[in-house]
Amino acid sequence: MNKLIIDVANEKIFLMIITNDDIYNITHENTKINYEKLTIIINDFLGSISLKISDIKKIYINRGPGSFAGIRNSLSVVKAFNIAKKIDYYCYSLQDFKGEKDISYENIPNLCDKFKIKKNLINPIYIS
Repeated sequence: MNKLIIDVANEKIFLMIITNDDIYNITHENTKINYEKLTIIINDFLGSISLKISDIKKIYINRGPGSFAGIRNSLSVVKAFNIAKKIDYYCYSLQDFKGEKDISYENIPNLCDKFKIKKNLINPIYIS
């Protein structure tokens, strides 16, 4: 099962794809222009490893705290993927995993399962 992790709440736009066999990731500058091009960045990243958005089964997205514009745009993109392609998504915050020692991006899907993060629920945390 292919999983996509998106984090635009931090200093860089971070994308990770977890497949059955490998893990791939990229970063981009966290700028307004890149927020607007997020779908293009995601599609280019998927294409670089011969995948399409329809190959993704679950998306995990950092809901903050972080940049208002980045979080808002990334949540909109993920919601659009959900509506258009029926891809389930999980909105997590690193604050959701208090007490965990292994909070790495590779472990986000397992942590969302462990902490019972609900699918298809958006509850962003913005920094004022």
